[in-house]
Amino acid sequence: MMFFYFFVLGLIIGSFLNVCIYRMPRNESAVFPSSHCPHCQTKLAPWDMVPLFSYLRLKGRCHYCKNPVSWRYPVVELLTGLLFIALYTYFGLNLLLVKYLTLICLLMVISFIDLEHYLIPDQLILFILGAGIIFNFFTQELTISSILWGALAPFGIMFLLAVLEPGGMGGGDVKLAGVTGLFLGWPGGIVALLLGYILAGGTGIILLLLKRKKRKDPLPFAPFFAAGAFINIFGGKILLKWYLTLLGLS
Repeated sequence: MMFFYFFVLGLIIGSFLNVCIYRMPRNESAVFPSSHCPHCQTKLAPWDMVPLFSYLRLKGRCHYCKNPVSWRYPVVELLTGLLFIALYTYFGLNLLLVKYLTLICLLMVISFIDLEHYLIPDQLILFILGAGIIFNFFTQELTISSILWGALAPFGIMFLLAVLEPGGMGGGDVKLAGVTGLFLGWPGGIVALLLGYILAGGTGIILLLLKRKKRKDPLPFAPFFAAGAFINIFGGKILLKWYLTLLGLS
């Protein structure tokens, strides 16, 4: 039953994350006014907002004006529900679970905002920074040196890339790498960054081959970095050990 509870909790929180994804880039409150259709502005009834199921029941359209509802809504809700189950399975019921649930929720919002707007809001960067400091203090999961290197190494690499190739990496990407590295520690921050580069590079090549992107078209990095962070949480140490063994360094 706990798996079911965490899945439902993830769906509900995913629904709220969708509100943040839509409203934050528009400088709107995530609480007021109440949820409404972005097309016809009609206030949504409770049965119009049941996570995932309302989208399926209404066949992806507004109940009132029949305009299509973005695919993002069910995707974010389902992803959040599945990640909640995965994190509960991995950590069990403890403070570390709360720490990483918080991180994946923040990265989810950042990723989809970056996908749609090529923007990473500073308030979310500050939120990750503050949450990381608080959780690291209470969980005692990471040493001080691990926290510092986890933040400084990804930040330094991204900053250097941004300086050497202006326009390649935005300031938001640089700051995101640093604050997420603070959350993950050393070597987790670097592993997440390397995985993000691999995923972004592979996706870029595929999009070029499919002629969906041109060489100079921008590609938002936050979703790939977030995916790298998720992978690192569950198997970063195993991947790092395998890679070092492959290089003959372990």
